[in-house]
Amino acid sequence: MQIYLPIAELSVNIFLILSMGAMVGFLSGMFGVGGGFLMTPLLIFSGIPPAVAVATEANQIVASSVSGAIAHWRRKSLDLKMGLVLLAGGSVGSVVGVALFSRLRASGQVDLLISLSYVLFLGVIGTLMFFESIRSIHRAQGGQAPKRRKPGQHNWIHGLPFKMRFRRSKLYISAIPPILIGFVVGLLAAIMGVGGGFIMVPAMIYLLRMPTSVVVGTSLFQIVFVTALVTVLHATNTQTVDALLALLLLLGGVVGAQIGVRVGVKMKGEQLRALLAIMVMAVSAKIAFDLIVTPDDLFTISTGSSH
Repeated sequence: MQIYLPIAELSVNIFLILSMGAMVGFLSGMFGVGGGFLMTPLLIFSGIPPAVAVATEANQIVASSVSGAIAHWRRKSLDLKMGLVLLAGGSVGSVVGVALFSRLRASGQVDLLISLSYVLFLGVIGTLMFFESIRSIHRAQGGQAPKRRKPGQHNWIHGLPFKMRFRRSKLYISAIPPILIGFVVGLLAAIMGVGGGFIMVPAMIYLLRMPTSVVVGTSLFQIVFVTALVTVLHATNTQTVDALLALLLLLGGVVGAQIGVRVGVKMKGEQLRALLAIMVMAVSAKIAFDLIVTPDDLFTISTGSSH
């Protein structure tokens, strides 16, 4: 069954889009991460223009993150003050990212920017995740307890100025690192159509040394507002948000996530991280291959002779 997407300006199989949403929702539920970094490349692979894929996936992330953020708010597993500081940086990053996106789209270079961003970030993060999960598996097989990082443990960040007290996280640190983390996440949300949780969560745990009990909720809080801002900016500046496509992805994602959560609880954390890392590296390799391989349709530009 074909359906026409007005912004993408093409017809797609409605069951294909629903299946993609369900598959990424399943992976999100199983691995406990947002699926933007997988969904956007899949949309591009299926023929959706990269600019539309990025802007639309940011819209879908808003809807899929709201319920999680509300749940963490009710459980009080969310540091509101830290979330607002991250949001301040994320808002600036979003504005800069959409401005860069819009300028490069006008010059015809935005597709290359999106592809290179995915190859770089997914390649590096996937490789780091893979080796970390392998080390965890070896430690578990050897009977070694994983090293625990204590919240509030001092590092170089504590020597920076402009300190603030975050009571929920039990931290007294500079506001500069959270603002910079938020800025990077906002930039990536605008350019790559991702929530940025795959960067923000590790940064909050290992750099800011926040307690893991408040990390996910705080991350979701920031992601909701940053991706909402990115959606509005893309809709007004680039007109690349396809609401119909976002709705189909969301419907599939809600169903898939419920199944993924049930499957994920039956697997070990180290195994899940290793599988996710392999998947991330595979997506990065596919995008890199598409950048290098000779396209099927070759176009040449020549100067026409005047008569």
